[in-house]
Amino acid sequence: MRVIVTDHARQRLFEERQRGIRIEDISKAARLIPGLVPIATRFRGFVSLGGRAFDIVAKDIAQGRLVITVIGK
Repeated sequence: MRVIVTDHARQRLFEERQRGIRIEDISKAARLIPGLVPIATRFRGFVSLGGRAFDIVAKDIAQGRLVITVIGK
C-alpha cells in the first residue's frame, strides 16, 4: 500500500511535541492499519523507533493511504 504524508504532517515533525518521529515511523504505522478507512480517522498508540508515542489521522484515497497529521504524546 502506498502511504502519502501531507506537507502539514511533515511540518509538524519539526515541532517539539513530535520530535523523534520520522517519516518512516509514520509510513510503518499507516501500513499497520487494517481494512479500508473511508473517512479521516484518528488512530492511536503508535511508537516511533526513537521511543516517542504518537497518533496519526489517516484516510484512504484512490492513490493510497493519506496521512493527514501526526500528534505526538
